[in-house]
Amino acid sequence: MTAPRYDVLAIGNAIVDVIADADDAFLSAEGLVKGSMRLIDEAESTRLYGRMKAGREISGGSAGNTAAGLAALGLKVAYAGQVADDQLGAIYAHDIKAQGIDFIVAPRGGIGATATSLILVTPDAQRTMNTFLGATQRLELGHFDPSVAADASILYLEGYLWDPELPRAAMVEAMAAARSAGRKVALTLSDTFVVDRHGDDFRRLLDEGRLDILFGNEAELIAMTGASTFDAAVEALAPKVPLLVATHGDQGAVAVRGTERARVAAEPIADLVDTTGAGDLFAAGFLAGEVRGLGLEASLRLGAIAAAEVIQHYGARPEQDLKALASDLL
Repeated sequence: MTAPRYDVLAIGNAIVDVIADADDAFLSAEGLVKGSMRLIDEAESTRLYGRMKAGREISGGSAGNTAAGLAALGLKVAYAGQVADDQLGAIYAHDIKAQGIDFIVAPRGGIGATATSLILVTPDAQRTMNTFLGATQRLELGHFDPSVAADASILYLEGYLWDPELPRAAMVEAMAAARSAGRKVALTLSDTFVVDRHGDDFRRLLDEGRLDILFGNEAELIAMTGASTFDAAVEALAPKVPLLVATHGDQGAVAVRGTERARVAAEPIADLVDTTGAGDLFAAGFLAGEVRGLGLEASLRLGAIAAAEVIQHYGARPEQDLKALASDLL
């Protein structure tokens, strides 16, 4: 097998986050469920944006955040996500490329506006996301070459992007290219609503042996299995995938590979500011450890360090030097 050009190819929704403070009263007045993510149309995005406090515009998107974390940890990364040929699309592309990531999908006109996520952060650091997908739903074959997946050690797929038909077809082709080349395929479940809508597809991928690594948090794993507890969900899913990585909030995380198992505690933090991107950066740290062959416990610790960094500031991409924070592991 020839050496791949990339350590990781990440595929996901290319979204510009607009992050603003809000209180519980505002969420209640808007009929929003704290900590949830909902999909909205352009009209609702415009209306809600007009009601929000002044926000910070930061490039985001789950797999894009993971790609940023991977690059910050020194890995060779490519990213596939569709943006429009508009101002926000230009900002997003610049942010990705400035981190040394190969952005392998060109901006396009005539496909709507670049996606945005209006993120309301309450004083308890919980984030409530209102996402207009726009152009990101138009990642499609003909504008994205899935064979690039054969040139990456790990193909990392964002569950959110499984929802629209066109990018789902592109991801299926990328999975086939990766597996044909003997590469690993990783999937993050992303959200319980994704599992509710597409759990049967994900379970079929597991049964068919088309996934090598599965990432999920407590709620997502319970939704996948119907189990009543985190530990029961881990026990139910672990035999179905070569490597299961299960995050458990402030209780840490677990990884299971066959008979090998590791558990780590969450990293201590000084100040919880914004939980946006915690899972994305955890995945980045873990995958960085996996690529480097660090073993399950060290990879989990690297994930916990990356997640701890991102929840201590606004925005879902690292601001401190992750390699310095994890110098004892790298």
